[in-house]
Amino acid sequence: MKLSSVRLFLVAFLWGSSGAALAQATQAQPAPQAPFTANPFTFPIKPGTQNFLSGSMGEIRPNHFHGGIDIKTEGKIGLPVYAAGDGYISRVKISSYGYGNLVYVTHPNGLVTTYAHLHHFAPSLADHLLALQYQKKAFDVEAHFHEAQFPVQKGDIIAYSGNTGGSGGPHLHFEVRDSKDNLLNPLRYGFAEIVDQVPPTIYNFALTPQSIDARVNGEFTRREFTPVKQGATYTIADTLSAAGLLGLEIQAIDQYNGAANTNGVQAMELRINGETIYRHNIDGVPFDKQRQISVHINFPVLKLKNRAFQRLYVADGNTLPIYEIDHNRGRFRVQEGQVYEVVADLSDSYKNVSQLRFYIKGESSAYKALGAPKVTKPKIGHEVMESFLKITVADTAQKARNLDLYIGNYKYAVIPSYTTNAGSVYLYNLIGGLPDSAEVTGTRVRFPFNHLVPPGTEFLFSNRFMDITFRENSLYDTLILQTDRNAQDVFSINNPLTTLFQPAKVTIRPAKVPLDKSKAAVYALGWGKGAGFLGGTWDGDAITFSARDLGKFKVLSDTVAPTIKLASKSANQISFRIWDNLSGIASWSCEVNGQWLLLKWEHKTSTLTSEKLDKTVPLAGEVVLRVKDAMGNEAVYTTRI
Repeated sequence: MKLSSVRLFLVAFLWGSSGAALAQATQAQPAPQAPFTANPFTFPIKPGTQNFLSGSMGEIRPNHFHGGIDIKTEGKIGLPVYAAGDGYISRVKISSYGYGNLVYVTHPNGLVTTYAHLHHFAPSLADHLLALQYQKKAFDVEAHFHEAQFPVQKGDIIAYSGNTGGSGGPHLHFEVRDSKDNLLNPLRYGFAEIVDQVPPTIYNFALTPQSIDARVNGEFTRREFTPVKQGATYTIADTLSAAGLLGLEIQAIDQYNGAANTNGVQAMELRINGETIYRHNIDGVPFDKQRQISVHINFPVLKLKNRAFQRLYVADGNTLPIYEIDHNRGRFRVQEGQVYEVVADLSDSYKNVSQLRFYIKGESSAYKALGAPKVTKPKIGHEVMESFLKITVADTAQKARNLDLYIGNYKYAVIPSYTTNAGSVYLYNLIGGLPDSAEVTGTRVRFPFNHLVPPGTEFLFSNRFMDITFRENSLYDTLILQTDRNAQDVFSINNPLTTLFQPAKVTIRPAKVPLDKSKAAVYALGWGKGAGFLGGTWDGDAITFSARDLGKFKVLSDTVAPTIKLASKSANQISFRIWDNLSGIASWSCEVNGQWLLLKWEHKTSTLTSEKLDKTVPLAGEVVLRVKDAMGNEAVYTTRI
């Protein structure tokens, strides 16, 4: 909810609505879909025969939309990859990460097709890139070409399929992009090589409160429901009870004939009492906005439960051009005493449709007792749900009491919203001002809130151990900032469930400064025991780094050089296995009798493998391999061939 124009005295316990509900949403226009039009392309793998997909456009990935289709390659590498249309090879990248070996073909109609995770390139292109690698003395290279250098015709072999980069198995990742780098759904062209007569499968749906007076079955909480399939319709037997402004989320997958893989659903539409209030089609996704998937879905549920619920409403800060929405951005208001038919249609690229249908009866959001807590000593708990503070008080009193909420020098009496067996629940909109603490009959809880950080503008926050600069596009929505530094010198900024669109600049001041700062850097502490290298620049006893995500951070020292082991050697090829204990492999260089030798890096197997520039000249003489990690620790390995 937006912070601007909200005053402190407009506190949400006076039953105000959320800022998002009051704001008029700008109607975004979805990218046009033209399925089964005249197809300008040939299929890039085994054209003319049935193919199978392991991934579809718009499939939900942890930090991005899947931007194309993944074509199976019979579980092996080396299948010919064909140019989808006339044009020219305009760009090529070689990397051990991401797309791996990647080819871009630009077509006369302005579209660009991309072919990723390739094992190797067609001979003339491969020779050119190998010479470039030796010229630059680097494995990772990128090259751009003009149309006369590598022209192609539809059906020409441009490469061979592989498993390079971030691929989890042999396949071809195929994309279609427009001139503005928007990712188009390749299946909009209706390739006959893909057979799809399977409608989407709906697993679960959820209703989530979007205003302070919202209730789902009497409570201010997100509730999940599992529908039962009856024909092509999924439904639940009971009419749900709800109130206020709500948002619908759906967990669903799609599949294709002959493949067990779970893929993404292409489009969803929501109707309330027959009126369409929301529609999305995952097509025309801007490449630089793929990260906004974290606000298209319920990101905390994905991280905590590994279940991808797509929102059928547009969250604040979501600027993807894939929606058609009403003035409430797809949220809908439930009035007391009214009955609502909720219908969601889910369709795939081949127009197979599944429908979710259920009913809601509007209830009152006035106070009611849904249970009676049984405790002998008052206890206070709290959680933050977007901008709402939900306080649960397990009290000894027979009748629910008011809660004293402290904001600076002011004390407010907050009335209970409802009571359950867990306690009485009090709701407050944090946009009205951050409370310091809350109290009931002498039992007090203090809140860890630092500041309300507005989106859409640069904002600097500082305290005694940390400085944070949020850039103009760092935040999707107003952030309820919470920071901490514990006794183990672990720094916290909210948690990993709070996502950023663009990185924030963070400076931390550890209590215990490493003696050798040249070997010390910042690491992100993930969900498990892992530590992800972030780096950083020291200035005195403070270190500044870029935070792509929020969460926990710690300064660690890496003084151990990488490990090198010889895997094999011959006159034709030499290979090594290398790994590092902490900061990760940063660079390597190999020479044979003083002449630079290309070593291709495969991070999935931690393997370096040589490729000679001149295949007729045998490897012979002294081999010296130098490998450095991100902190400059170097290992040297020598052998002879």
